[in-house]
Amino acid sequence: MAQIINMPRLSDTMEEGVVAKWLINLGDQVKEGDILAEIETDKATMEFESFYEGTLLYIGIKEGETAVVDTLLAIIGEKDEDISSLVLTEKPNNGQLDLVDQIEQTENSEETSEIINENVNLNLNYKVVTMPRLSDTMEEGTVSSWLVSIGDKIKEGDILAEIETDKATMEFESFQEGTLLYIGIKQGETAVVDSLLAIIGDEGADFQSEIKKHEGGEIKKAENNFEKEINLENKQEVLESKTEDSATISHSDRVLASPLAKKIAKEKNIDLNSLKGSGDNGRIVKEDVENFVPSKLDSSSKEIQNITIGSENFEEVENSQMRKAIARRLKESKFSAPHYYLSVEFDMDNSIAFRKQYNTMPDTKISFNDIVVKACAIALKQHPKVNSQWFEDRIRLNHHVHIGVAVGVSDGLVVPVIRFADEKSLPEIGVLVKEYAGKARDKKLTLDQMQGSTFTVSNLGMFGIQEFTSIINQPNSAILSVGSIIQKPIVKDDKIQIGNMMKLTLACDHRAVDGVTASVFLETLKGYIENPVTMLV
Repeated sequence: MAQIINMPRLSDTMEEGVVAKWLINLGDQVKEGDILAEIETDKATMEFESFYEGTLLYIGIKEGETAVVDTLLAIIGEKDEDISSLVLTEKPNNGQLDLVDQIEQTENSEETSEIINENVNLNLNYKVVTMPRLSDTMEEGTVSSWLVSIGDKIKEGDILAEIETDKATMEFESFQEGTLLYIGIKQGETAVVDSLLAIIGDEGADFQSEIKKHEGGEIKKAENNFEKEINLENKQEVLESKTEDSATISHSDRVLASPLAKKIAKEKNIDLNSLKGSGDNGRIVKEDVENFVPSKLDSSSKEIQNITIGSENFEEVENSQMRKAIARRLKESKFSAPHYYLSVEFDMDNSIAFRKQYNTMPDTKISFNDIVVKACAIALKQHPKVNSQWFEDRIRLNHHVHIGVAVGVSDGLVVPVIRFADEKSLPEIGVLVKEYAGKARDKKLTLDQMQGSTFTVSNLGMFGIQEFTSIINQPNSAILSVGSIIQKPIVKDDKIQIGNMMKLTLACDHRAVDGVTASVFLETLKGYIENPVTMLV
């Protein structure tokens, strides 16, 4: 069955995109994960991969052309499949074909007037809003919360919902004006990119055909659906009225609660059966859970009876979008890139003295991590092969240096990027790292602040970790693991004395970086870290 691919939203502010280059041709066989095209957004030129398999049957936007988000980009399906109806009825909302052009193209067709009327009604009556791609690796998203309700008047720029991606929870704004007519993905539900998220248009618009077109399992997890719970209750009452011998569900198992209330109750390990809901029809809402104070003699005695000394006890936490993405990308990196590791030990005496003196300047405070990032940036400028990225048909030698700094957050790990790190001063690097780390923990990083790295630094030294290895952040070719500074006996000037030493481990992709190349890079890096004043020359 043919699959329509629309112009993706590759950044949270993207309204239109330019097809910089098509990497496949009509008739080519496409596999899931193949790169279809390079698309220029308002922030960067990014590779856009396919989520479908089949033959490329149609290209809707040629190289160099500009189109708004959700415009028909391409169609993938079975070879020789008839897609004429899809091409004719797809809304040309990219401005490439106006109504006059459509009339000229279809004036000899018997269905001309019908198609034109359909497109006019669609364009005037309502607009479809789909699950946006808010990061370059996002495949699905979860609606954390809706900030508008059905019937609300929407203006362009209004925030519709908060959407949890694989990297952060981001506000999603409307690019349409009108009335919110339909919500396709409820709060707490997860759906793949381009699924029907909402419909905005004129009051009374007939959009049922649009809903039917999007039916068929887009939503992967439709949990906590209040309407579904009501329907289940009604069905249960019917079953009970028909026979007393039927297997029934006890009333205590049918708890009516909002998605947020269930989530908070799960986090706080609160039994919803012990709560009394203050919402409609006794529905438990957020305030009921937050205000709940358990009594010493809780009525849920069955739970007390089941927990005995030495009994097994566990809880299961559903994987977030970020955790799923981390797992997928690290697995792909570990099992596709042939990693090898080079460990070195640097004398940090000069760096300690340098940092102490540097921080005596007013309003200045740099860390050892800032010194490492700056040293890496200067060394990478001299060794572009280590600053490279691997693609199946080429190696990209980057002459700009964008260093990703790994930051641990509650859901896993994010990598904000210090762009043009070699051109920034130590205090500038320190301010950016601190700012991005705070935004990462608050899930406020933008897509532009998380993409485009050419090399990554991961530092666990502040946790007392002396030495470790990291998995490469693809498509980069290397990542540096930084341990803690420890005092230990060393031999210096033929004498045993106490030194301050730090271990670093460079993980490299052997496809792009040979051992000698990596070794020479580490030698250059050693010169800068052991003599940091040379970075200021």
